[in-house]
Amino acid sequence: MGTITEGVETVDKIKTRVVGIDIRLERTTYALVDMRGDIIAQDHFSTLDYPDVNDYVTALSEKVLMLVEENGGYESIRSVGVSAPSASSVSGCIENAANLPWKGKVPLAAMLRDRLGLAVAVANDAHITALGEKAYGSAHGMKDFVVVSISHGGLGSCFFSNGMPHLGFGGFAGEVGHTCVEVGGRQCGCGHKGCLETYCSQKGLVMTAKELIAESKEPTLMSELRELDIIPIATCCDKGDKLAIETFRRVGTMLGLGLANYASILNPEAIILTGDMMEAGKWLLKPMRKSFDEYVFHNIRNKTRILVSILKEGERDVLGASALAWDTKEYSLFK
Repeated sequence: MGTITEGVETVDKIKTRVVGIDIRLERTTYALVDMRGDIIAQDHFSTLDYPDVNDYVTALSEKVLMLVEENGGYESIRSVGVSAPSASSVSGCIENAANLPWKGKVPLAAMLRDRLGLAVAVANDAHITALGEKAYGSAHGMKDFVVVSISHGGLGSCFFSNGMPHLGFGGFAGEVGHTCVEVGGRQCGCGHKGCLETYCSQKGLVMTAKELIAESKEPTLMSELRELDIIPIATCCDKGDKLAIETFRRVGTMLGLGLANYASILNPEAIILTGDMMEAGKWLLKPMRKSFDEYVFHNIRNKTRILVSILKEGERDVLGASALAWDTKEYSLFK
């Protein structure tokens, strides 16, 4: 920590910014965030451009350094927080990520710390999303809640109990996306079959749509789409397409079942839904809520709020990563 000297007085100088990094399958976003949660500067690059993790970390470090130097320099940076799939805040590693190009155990926190010379904390993307919601979003003021993120890559979650995130022994608590909802069902990237995320992620939605198109003689606008995706299928629903509506009904029903099991164990005040799948709106949420009410433990039915995040998709996880950074013990080679 630097000092300011005025006459005989020495005053500690507070570092007012952190770096927040959000690693996803297709894109890595990095940003400078101040003490109020304002994003000072932000940029991104393609994760898939770096299939070798050493090349990736080198590129990420160089890009972060450039952003820092262009916006005030190292003197104001306290620490770095990183959101990544299958990451453990206990080990600081990405461990056996099902949807990233780097396999095995990647000591990401240590690798970045060596290159940046700053304290680095790494956590699971679902944990980071929950931190962002707690600090800046729909969970502000709550103590017992669940955040579930449903996107292209999969379905992740984190839950808070009595105001604190429950991470588990190894840092992997809350992996509801890898709970089995159909024995012998769809193959999952984790190696098992029948996982919830194989039915409720964007990939799961597309698979369900393809199955319905193949097995039904019902005409459908989905057959005319260049690309099966969330918004185009939802648009088909808006036009009254029966198979498109059935696609979301099946996905929503399975999601409601998974969330009902989760809520029956945890009894949260709220479940906050985030991610690309929320773009489907009522077509997903209505059958999900019906299924949830059907399967949840009767004593907590109608007592668990189901909310959609109010934070922007492009900002939530860098803000959550910044919240993780502020909670990390300060370390710097540049004091």
